[in-house]
Amino acid sequence: MTTFPHYQCTQCKSSFSLSPTLYVCPHCRKKQKSEPLNGILEVVNYGSPRIENIFSFLPVERKYFPAVPIGSTPLWKVQNPHSKTSSIELYVKNDTLNLTGSTKDRASYLVTALATKFNYPAICVASTGNAASSQAGLCACAGLSSIVFIPEKTPQAKVLQCQHYGAKIFKVAGGYDQAYQMSLEYTREHDQKILSRNTAYNPLTIEGKKTVSLEIFRDMGKVPDYIFIPAGDGVILSGVYKGFRDLVDYGFSNHVPKIIAVQSSQSCALYHGLYQGKFDQNYQAQTIADSLSVNIPQAGYLATSYLSKYQGEIMLVSDQEILDAQRELSLNTGVFAEPSAAAGYAGFKKYQNFKLNSSVVLLITGSGFKDMDRAASLSFNPVPLISSVGEIDLFTTREKQR
Repeated sequence: MTTFPHYQCTQCKSSFSLSPTLYVCPHCRKKQKSEPLNGILEVVNYGSPRIENIFSFLPVERKYFPAVPIGSTPLWKVQNPHSKTSSIELYVKNDTLNLTGSTKDRASYLVTALATKFNYPAICVASTGNAASSQAGLCACAGLSSIVFIPEKTPQAKVLQCQHYGAKIFKVAGGYDQAYQMSLEYTREHDQKILSRNTAYNPLTIEGKKTVSLEIFRDMGKVPDYIFIPAGDGVILSGVYKGFRDLVDYGFSNHVPKIIAVQSSQSCALYHGLYQGKFDQNYQAQTIADSLSVNIPQAGYLATSYLSKYQGEIMLVSDQEILDAQRELSLNTGVFAEPSAAAGYAGFKKYQNFKLNSSVVLLITGSGFKDMDRAASLSFNPVPLISSVGEIDLFTTREKQR
């Protein structure tokens, strides 16, 4: 039963064999639709993993993964533009350079490998857009079918990505939470033919996302002092914690970094769950950062337990601060991030409690090309139309006179 690797419930600690049809702990799961998931499962016991081989930290053999490059995204030190944090070494982990443009590829990669290993022909997911386009892309690479449930206000760029990858798309009246419940219902009706990739519900979504932590440690040669992460449903946050916890458990590191989760003040269910000790069943998110727009964070209990255990924090930024950070991130680092992904940078700019000479990593989770309508809504100077080089001086003079 407990051969490695296997599942362990994050609440009651019961152990279960790895199975594609086991999603959450049967002992702890509650059926309320208005609360985060209870009984989330995590993978434990990898034998003797090696940091130079990320696949050795995963529960599915490498031969089942699609033959495409996922992960090993760039991590580099950038010039820190903020005088108040001038003593800080600032690094960017640019996950916009994954195959479909987001961190979600890490989870989709592993779930696709599981489906291939156990001969599932299709994978279903609910998503605000990034996980949907990610899973659709990975299914296309592996010769599998994809079914995606997306909220009615999903950015058109993400819908187009799914269409190009050949996904069967259902646009749901309402937000992410309604899409999530509908996708679960659909998957249960076809549980012998369709694997659910729903975030947190499928344990491998957290497991896949932990690989970003392993790469940060491998490439820096150490655990950074701080990591800033955009947070919505808490799964990327939980995955990052899981990765650093695995490094401690297997003797590669002796501590977990200080993790700062950043939420929009218009979508802050995790914040309330951590600092008020409960999740508001009637909460309604209203943020412009669509990937962070969650009423019920599915990994809420797990994410807040990680934050409490390792002295992490959640901070809030306004939607305007997110949009300002999106623009500034492009100017200062060259990374074009969607608003949701820029939230971490907004938090970095606002944070006041850095220790001197610290190392800080910004995890950039999604490309700005995912939401071009939002990028186009920002105010820029008009682009001049010219018919000769001689008109440039005239245009410049007019600009100065404004």
